[in-house]
Amino acid sequence: MNIGATLFHVIWIYLRVSVRFACWRLQLWLQPAHFLESTTRSMKRTLLIVRHGQTTWNVEHRLPGQLPGVALTESGREQAARLAESLSVLPISSIISSPLERARDTAAYLAEGRNLEIQFEPDLMDTNVGEWAGKKIDDLSKNDPAWKAYVKDPTVAPEGIETFPQVQRRVIAAIERWLKQDNIGAYPVFVAHADVIKLLVAYYTGLEAGKAGTLMIDNASVSLIELEDSQRPRVLAIGWSPRPGWLKPPLPEAQAQPSEAETQEQEAGEQKT
Repeated sequence: MNIGATLFHVIWIYLRVSVRFACWRLQLWLQPAHFLESTTRSMKRTLLIVRHGQTTWNVEHRLPGQLPGVALTESGREQAARLAESLSVLPISSIISSPLERARDTAAYLAEGRNLEIQFEPDLMDTNVGEWAGKKIDDLSKNDPAWKAYVKDPTVAPEGIETFPQVQRRVIAAIERWLKQDNIGAYPVFVAHADVIKLLVAYYTGLEAGKAGTLMIDNASVSLIELEDSQRPRVLAIGWSPRPGWLKPPLPEAQAQPSEAETQEQEAGEQKT
C-alpha cells in the first residue's frame, strides 16, 4: 500500500470511528441503563484499551522499551486520575495491565473506588527495542541507520528487536486468552503502551501492522473496541483523551449554572450560618 493509499485509509478509519463514537456516546446519554444491563444480559463486550499517563521518558523523548522503573510524571499522575474520573460512569468489570511500572501505576488510578483487583499480563508490555532501550529518539534518528530503517518499515528489524507483526501477534493472543475468561465481564480495561494499542486498533480496523505507526495514541487516552458474537469488531474510539464528565449527558444551561438570584440567595444563607 503506497503512502497516498495509506493516508486515505487512515483518514477513512478516523471518520468512520468518529461517527460510531458519536452514536455510542449519544446512546449512553439517552439509555444509561442499557450499558448496565449489557454486563449480564448480552454477549457483547466493550474493550477499553488505555495508554499509561505521561512518563519522565516521554518528556525526554527517550525509548523505554521494556525497561522497568520508568515512572509517571506529576502530569502523568494527573492525567491518570482525570481518566479514571471520566470513565467512572462505565461499569468497568476488570482491569488487566502490562506489568511495567508506568502502566501499573495508571491502572491503580482506574481501580480506585472499584472492587477490582488489577491483573497483570506480560504480553501487554511495550515493544522490545533491545539495545535501543534508554536511548533518545533524536540521537537514534541522527546517528543510527538501522533505527531509521526500522521507523520506515517496522515489519523488519535487527536481531533482538521486535517487529510490529511480532508485537501484534503476542498482544492479540493475550487479548484473546483473556476474552475466553467469563469472569472478566463485559467492560474489561487493558492498560498498555502506544505501540501495543496502535497494533490492536490496526488489527480490528484492517490496517496493515506496518502502517500502525500512522495512528495517534496520546498518554492517558482510551480506545474503545466493541466485540459481539457473529458480528464484526467495531472500533468506537481511537486514542480519546477525555475530560471528566465527557460521558455524562450535558446539563441544560439553566441547570448547569445557577441564576444570579439563586447565587445571591445561597450567599445570604451562608452568611447566616
